[in-house]
Amino acid sequence: MLSNVKDRIAYVVTAIHQAIFDASGGAVLGRTAGMPVVKLTTTGRKSGRARTTMLTSPVQQGDDLVLVASWGGDDRHPQWFQNLVANPDVEVTSGGATRKMRARVATNDEKAALWPKVVAAYSGYAGYQKRTERDIPLVILSAR
Repeated sequence: MLSNVKDRIAYVVTAIHQAIFDASGGAVLGRTAGMPVVKLTTTGRKSGRARTTMLTSPVQQGDDLVLVASWGGDDRHPQWFQNLVANPDVEVTSGGATRKMRARVATNDEKAALWPKVVAAYSGYAGYQKRTERDIPLVILSAR
């Protein structure tokens, strides 16, 4: 039941965030906790419909963006992560620009190198990892 309440709260908060972000062209709520905000659009793995969520990118490497599939330390992978694993072609809006990107899960070596940078950008990610036995994946988005 608690996860269902958490899911509903996250849905409402995300919808409000996205409405403000979209209305302002990303000028308002374009950064959270010092990190750039990313509006990620995936293709639903079951429905085939566009699904949008608001995330942060704690690390950027050139044109690549790194996302953290933490879901706040939940034992489940977030829906957006499951969608992009099934269909890695995504659309991202950040910094006032929208672009097509391709997602992939970071390898173990990439994660080992990136995780300290992720935690340096936002220490809460370390707490999320402690809350779950699930290995929180990092996702790398690259231009396609």
